[in-house]
Amino acid sequence: MRIIGCDLHARQQALAMLDTTTGEVVAMILKHEGDNVREFYSKLPRPVRVGIEATGSMLWFVNLMEELGIECQVGHPANIRAAEPRKQKHDRRDADLILKLLVENRFPKIWLPSKEQQDLRALLRHRHQWVRIRTRIQNALQAMALANGLRRGPALWSQDGQRTIASLPLAPHAAYRRSELQAMYAKFAKEIEKLNQRVEEQACERPGARLLMTHPGVGPITALATEVFLGDAARFADSKALASYVGIIPSEYSSGERQRFGGLSKQGNPLLRFLWGEAAMHAVRRDPELQRFYRRKLVQKGLGKTRVAVARKLGIRLWIMLRDEIDYNEFCRRGQKQQKSSEACAGMPDTGHGAKQSPAD
Repeated sequence: MRIIGCDLHARQQALAMLDTTTGEVVAMILKHEGDNVREFYSKLPRPVRVGIEATGSMLWFVNLMEELGIECQVGHPANIRAAEPRKQKHDRRDADLILKLLVENRFPKIWLPSKEQQDLRALLRHRHQWVRIRTRIQNALQAMALANGLRRGPALWSQDGQRTIASLPLAPHAAYRRSELQAMYAKFAKEIEKLNQRVEEQACERPGARLLMTHPGVGPITALATEVFLGDAARFADSKALASYVGIIPSEYSSGERQRFGGLSKQGNPLLRFLWGEAAMHAVRRDPELQRFYRRKLVQKGLGKTRVAVARKLGIRLWIMLRDEIDYNEFCRRGQKQQKSSEACAGMPDTGHGAKQSPAD
């Protein structure tokens, strides 16, 4: 068997290859020119195991290894680097480190989405990118309107509001900028509407997303994003692991008896955090329990921390619904059943034979 530690880059890769039969280790640099990579890996005697760090440009290499029937493991970059105490870092050392972790069965392998999930992620990211561009265009038009004494608020984006902007007396260059921004705004609005329809169609075709859409305040975009970005819901041990994966937990700097928390770690998917935050504000208006939670935390923590807490609570709810394959009504029924059981256990007299614990304990 051959085990390969691969430090992958855009134009080349550094390899450290171990032949487990002879114990020979070969170090080399493989250029990404023509069919060099395919020819090299296709000629290797099987079985072969390759380890790489997770990077944004690794998809082609992972697909090539799958096509050639080679096992390819993708590792967490931070965990791989944490295994090397020395401060020297270059391609050869990185490849040697990956090889060492593979041989010692300490390689921090991560979960990879399927090709279908990757394609749906591309759809959601494309829509989100266009929404951000449209927002920048709206901000420019809003600033132009305010500078000329036009204060219409949200009504500025209606047909009447757009006609009012178009009728403003402006200098030639400013008028040209206004007309171009309005044309771009109309174009992006139409394209985003088409993307919304595509997302809704995909969400309706997926059973998991349909279950999530039964939760008040959760639409097709949030439901589909939750399913495709979380992937297999059973891979999270508990709600804390989920929140850590999404990056919706506080950073911590604690030592000894002193405990210090900072802002959100944000070590996770930014799009999913954003969508959970947006959906949480809609869910608060429609779900009585979330509304009570929101009002209580608002008094205790203030608006900013409350919005994060509600987004986290909503995300955990969606994860539970996805993991257990249940809809919103079943989720509420289980919660009421557990609450009644806890209240009944709390009301039992102490007989001296030990207190009975509730399911939440």
